[in-house]
Amino acid sequence: MGSVPSTQRKDAAFSPDTAEYLIGTFVGDEPFPLSSEFWQKLLELPLYVQWPTQRVQQACELLAKNNCHTRHLAKILFHLACCLQEFMSSSSASPLVYEKAINAVYIGSIFLKHLIESVQGDNIQLHLSLEDNDDVHKDILRDQTIENLVMRNVLNFIASVEVSSDTFLLHLELLNFIIIAMSTQLLCGPSPGPNDVNPFLDAAMAQDSSLVGSVVRRLLLNFMTRSNVPFNRANYSILHDGSQSSVLQRVGSAAANIVLFPFSYLVSSSGEGSKSPIADISIHVLLVLVHYHKCVVSEDYANGKSSTSDSSLKENPHFSDNPYCKALENAIDCELDRVDIEGNAHSARHIKLPFASLFDTLGICLADEAAVLLLYSLLQGNSAFLEYVLVRTDLDTLLMPILEALYNAPRRTANQIYMLLIILLILSQDSSFNASIHKLILTGVPWYKERLLHRTSLGSLMVVILIRTVQYNLSKLRDVYLQTTCLATLANMAPHVHRLSAYASQRLVSLFDMLSRKYNKLAERRDSKLHSAKGNSIEGNSLVEDMSTELHIYTDFLRLVLEIINAILTYALPRNPEVVYAIMHRQEVFQPFKNHPRFNELIDNIYTVLDFFNSRMDAQREDGDWSVNEVLQVIIVNCRSWRGDGMKMFTQLRFTYEQESHPEEFFIPYVWQLVLSHCGFSFNTAAITLFPVNLHTERLEENGVVGSTLQNGDFDKPEYQLDP
Repeated sequence: MGSVPSTQRKDAAFSPDTAEYLIGTFVGDEPFPLSSEFWQKLLELPLYVQWPTQRVQQACELLAKNNCHTRHLAKILFHLACCLQEFMSSSSASPLVYEKAINAVYIGSIFLKHLIESVQGDNIQLHLSLEDNDDVHKDILRDQTIENLVMRNVLNFIASVEVSSDTFLLHLELLNFIIIAMSTQLLCGPSPGPNDVNPFLDAAMAQDSSLVGSVVRRLLLNFMTRSNVPFNRANYSILHDGSQSSVLQRVGSAAANIVLFPFSYLVSSSGEGSKSPIADISIHVLLVLVHYHKCVVSEDYANGKSSTSDSSLKENPHFSDNPYCKALENAIDCELDRVDIEGNAHSARHIKLPFASLFDTLGICLADEAAVLLLYSLLQGNSAFLEYVLVRTDLDTLLMPILEALYNAPRRTANQIYMLLIILLILSQDSSFNASIHKLILTGVPWYKERLLHRTSLGSLMVVILIRTVQYNLSKLRDVYLQTTCLATLANMAPHVHRLSAYASQRLVSLFDMLSRKYNKLAERRDSKLHSAKGNSIEGNSLVEDMSTELHIYTDFLRLVLEIINAILTYALPRNPEVVYAIMHRQEVFQPFKNHPRFNELIDNIYTVLDFFNSRMDAQREDGDWSVNEVLQVIIVNCRSWRGDGMKMFTQLRFTYEQESHPEEFFIPYVWQLVLSHCGFSFNTAAITLFPVNLHTERLEENGVVGSTLQNGDFDKPEYQLDP
């Protein structure tokens, strides 16, 4: 099949011409069988040889042209699987096997990435099958596909081999390879369809449940341990030059010098690197796996015998079960000996995780959007973890970084704000959570700059931040879903409020005042336009209709805020004298709505409270002005005698979070947006159809890493429902 030059041993002088020849042969038009000595020589290339970027690009283009005939990509991936199998089957694998595996995964990643992002139209052809006359693969493959064999061995290695100084580099590159192999999803539409081609993702989904569970557990343990193990650099001369900081600047950078390919080809060479690259990429891999949805169709539909229309299939798709999602949802705390009703242990079906470590790690990492999405996935899908979180006495570990992120909302993406607010909504569905956050007293909140918050409760801070988020949304984002989520969380909290701080109480009344002023302005503008539009154009009538819709939205917001205030006064007044004081201090803001048909019953309750306390104040009024403390003292004394006489009881509002029927349309693009923003290597933006990309933005990195084109935010709203 063609001669292969004899190469010298690794410890002897190495000829760059040999490397040039071997890579040229790999991408050339002559196919080499799996049994050829060529593959061993290719994989034994020294780790310190580099190639200029333009030569790598030329090589990629040549392989794309010839791979359909040579199937060399499938063959290098086959050898990768064999190297990993050899490494795992031996108690003391030789360094040569390890280096061959690194070379195989890096060469495979470079060329696989190019083939994926160079796909034209909907025709994804990676040519992963092997020739029938190639006997070497039959004993190993049997009835498996190349992608199944590779994913099985890659996932097996990640799950079973510990991360150490000797395996750190290979772990890192295998995780990078998985991201690249799964990136075929970027070529699919935002709604998964039956014609989507994701061979490596589908292969991952087809693995045994025991391996799936082990992979999910290992990826989460990688995230928790956050190891930054310095690999054994003495074995790699290019790395043994005192420049350790440049080696680990970005995910995958350690391997950027391997096998002729320059540091800058895949990985950015500027900017701060990840302190825990394996932890970060592990969570990205997990999120892609967990949120994958494979659309399946019936056999009749596939054969054209079904009467089901394409539009009906799109509206009501059917997805196969995702074993990684199930494994994450069924994970239990390893500290608990969980036994079901029949007395059967759960160990066979459930992976066990150290929830305490997971809780603490999430608290540390919530500045990262991927960690926020992981927390959401756990709370929304795993009832055991949700229960664990709710019984923790140190809820500030999670809540403080969440509240700080919301405080800095202008620097956050819209999607991150949504996720943070939904997390708070999920937690607020539990009455014990709502009670416990008011018992946890914070000595200070250093990141809150507008006011010194000394010895305020976590619950009071949460109220302040939620109201601040509402105000930010009204002025900047103007998003109804975000607004409703904030107010729904406050409504869940309201009956359980305990000793709400003076500042939080003032902000609550000020929120009603702000919404009422916006409501009044809208009503005046609507009435003015209605008067001037009489008998005028259709355009004028359309404008009035739009303003009426917005007025209706503000009416709902105002009523919800009144419901929140009413819930505090009805169920928790004796415990909240500061709320009574804030209402008395600004009682004039409620007057204009006493006769409003949507608000009058709620306003009546507020005035029942005002009348009670105003009469007590009048009975004790003395000459001269009252100080704040004197008024508050009268309120505190009379709170003890408050019985709620004359208050009209309303059904207690309780909002729950439920995903819409097609959450994948939000989460799959969102996950990949996060991955591409943090993985460190670029992807051809012209090939991405999963989400809209602004192709006219500038590249931030000289090596082609796209920055602002892959920034997070401004997707459609997350798919969820608020059910009161």
